[in-house]
Amino acid sequence: MVSLPWSHPYPTPPGSGFWGPRTSTIDWCEENYVVSVYVAEAMNTITNGMFVALAAFAIYNAVTQKHEKRFILTAMGFALVGVGSWLFHMTLQYEYQLLDELPMIYATCVPTWAVFSYARNKKDTILLGVYIFLGASILTAVYLHFKDPTIHQAGYAVLTGMVLFRSLYLIVTKIEDAHARADMWRTVIIGIVTFLSGYGLWMIDIHFCGTLRHARRVVGMPYGFLLEGHGWWHILTGLGVYYYLVFLEYLRICLVGRAPDYNYVWDWGFFPHVDLKKKTTAKEVKKNN
Repeated sequence: MVSLPWSHPYPTPPGSGFWGPRTSTIDWCEENYVVSVYVAEAMNTITNGMFVALAAFAIYNAVTQKHEKRFILTAMGFALVGVGSWLFHMTLQYEYQLLDELPMIYATCVPTWAVFSYARNKKDTILLGVYIFLGASILTAVYLHFKDPTIHQAGYAVLTGMVLFRSLYLIVTKIEDAHARADMWRTVIIGIVTFLSGYGLWMIDIHFCGTLRHARRVVGMPYGFLLEGHGWWHILTGLGVYYYLVFLEYLRICLVGRAPDYNYVWDWGFFPHVDLKKKTTAKEVKKNN
């Protein structure tokens, strides 16, 4: 082990911890119960705080800035994914694995319906919702039967890809305002790069697990925490999903003709949100004069 300031050696992993033997169909590269007997994968658990925090802000912003209820539902699903993933990595129990994985599908169904229902009549919009519900139900049944994570991952990838490409099509064909399009493209590109960066780190975590575990033990805790690729997946995909949610909010606002009522805000140059324009009251005008 390298001697670094405030570094502590990793202990030998115990056979099991507070939650008992693992029942999940997946076990990640982070060594189990080496930080706490109460938490199977400490970093993979804590990093889900990014999902929950961003979802909480998205819900708050959607309510206070008068966005449509579909975005509140999507953000709530986003939060449920974070909570489910927290419980899954904390316990490595199968029921919490499902609470992590299945809400990813269900939360994505809302924007799928939203972008594909645009410009459709009420009957077709309802039918589309029924088809999406049936598709999600069939995917759930198939996954629960075979218990193969690849089925879930493929289903989520297909849904996400459908929403992304449909959204990009709407930008190109329906959004005429150059400034609005620039904000949308900027958000989409940052979101995709962030998401794919997280995916890349996750793949490194999977394919070079032995090397990473050795490196973590060489540098010790807490430095080894920075080498938890799946934890970085949570942080970066949480940001990527947030970017995409904001993009969908603004796309919807522009499509329904509400863009003059909103500002697209970039806090610190990288954190976007869509806010109602402040209406100046007579009292404020008098005060400013």
